[in-house]
Amino acid sequence: MSVAKKDYKRITTKSLIEMKSNGEKISMLTAYDYTMAKIVDTAGVDVILVGDSASNVMAGHETTLPITLDQMIYHASSVVRAVERALVVVDLPFGSYQSDPKEALRSSIRIMKESGGHAVKLEGGKEIKESIKKILHAGIPVMGHLGLTPQSIYKFGTYSVRAKEEEEAEKLIEDAQMLEKVGCFAVVLEKIPADLAKKVADSISIPVIGIGAGGGVDGQVLVIHDMLGMNNEFSPRFLRRYLNLYEQMTQAIGQYAADVKSSDFPSEKEQY
Repeated sequence: MSVAKKDYKRITTKSLIEMKSNGEKISMLTAYDYTMAKIVDTAGVDVILVGDSASNVMAGHETTLPITLDQMIYHASSVVRAVERALVVVDLPFGSYQSDPKEALRSSIRIMKESGGHAVKLEGGKEIKESIKKILHAGIPVMGHLGLTPQSIYKFGTYSVRAKEEEEAEKLIEDAQMLEKVGCFAVVLEKIPADLAKKVADSISIPVIGIGAGGGVDGQVLVIHDMLGMNNEFSPRFLRRYLNLYEQMTQAIGQYAADVKSSDFPSEKEQY
């Protein structure tokens, strides 16, 4: 059954909780630069995630681990300058919050002050509980992230589906409930069984945003380069490509190069 959408002039953490309460799904996409963020915001996406996936799609690294706090602040500030409606959530990168709660708070304060972002996102459950509490006590909104946590790739050794076993599934539910209890406004669940994701979403009052977690959650997030087909090497089951920009852009750029070589560009109409 379709749900009537409320016209939000500006999305806030409160807006997302209202959306869940009203049964309205939440849309979330990544962006890392001004131009792309402007397009995403204008299109009506609710949440823009300045993800540490910039390490992969913008810098070409194999994992999310190399990106620095300074680089995340640079990307986030570019995005914030473009946005008028969406809530901008910024990933805390690997190494900027795991060592101790004071470091987590310092990193979060830098993101909020230097980028103008609206919230931060951290990967992990009870092992980072004190860091989350420290950040929240400073008045900074926190989004959690459970399931497949890419910053822990070398611990897990694989990007395969998480929480298929009962013990890990129970821990994930407990962690999600803990994140709600300490004050997180939402949580991302990545690459876990759909039944488990729905169980989590039904057990907590804060929004659950899924990526590879089925349709029983409160919203969805994808990496924009993936859903636009700019990255043709990444094809997980959960990805729906809405365009094939890799092919279209390659053809357009190839045509431009050919037109320059043949002196077809610029024409008389394209010069002063």
